[in-house]
Amino acid sequence: MLIYGKQPVFYALERHRDRIKTLYLAKEIDKKEYGQLMKMGFEIKRIPEIAAQSMVKGGNHQGYIAEISQIVPYASPFLKKCGFIVVLSSITDMGNMGSLVRSAYALGVEALVITGIREPNLEALIRTSSGAALDLPIVVVHNIHDVMHELKQSGFTLYGATLEGKNVREMSFDSKRALILGSEGEGLSGRVEKGLDHGVSIEMAHDFDSLNVGVAGAILMERMR
Repeated sequence: MLIYGKQPVFYALERHRDRIKTLYLAKEIDKKEYGQLMKMGFEIKRIPEIAAQSMVKGGNHQGYIAEISQIVPYASPFLKKCGFIVVLSSITDMGNMGSLVRSAYALGVEALVITGIREPNLEALIRTSSGAALDLPIVVVHNIHDVMHELKQSGFTLYGATLEGKNVREMSFDSKRALILGSEGEGLSGRVEKGLDHGVSIEMAHDFDSLNVGVAGAILMERMR
């Protein structure tokens, strides 16, 4: 799989160099930096800009492209070992997903579950999460109701972000807890809401309907950790 952009590639260089098969450079770098890269044990290829653009299909590679070993999502039984997880319900915007992965990893979430997407673009998720998707365990289950049932069977309390939920500042949370976040346009479906143990919300200071799911998710994770 390919990742590109200076931040995600340098994240992989710093923390996951064993995953890197080939590093492609489409820009000039100083001799000292090049020498350091040469010592890392993977192949380095200099390529022209036109070749780089073709590889990333017009994406903003910033001169750095890396071929890395394939990321394999964790199987759902892994979740039983966790205490705090986040479940994404039919969130498809890659910018929001990357932001949520980054926040989840930074705020101590132990795994993130993607539902409603059969084959999420993990290459793009690494890029939009600035590399955090390389470290946060990702589980992919198409049907969210299967996940919710499995989590309840494993002793998790399910909290979902809803407009009518209780103010998150006024709540305490169980040690085994899952935060479920819905898409910006639709939120959580009625069936998902019925399966929650608690709805949670963020009280607004002004008359405003909602926050971006990436921002709201980060606030809720911080309150729940």
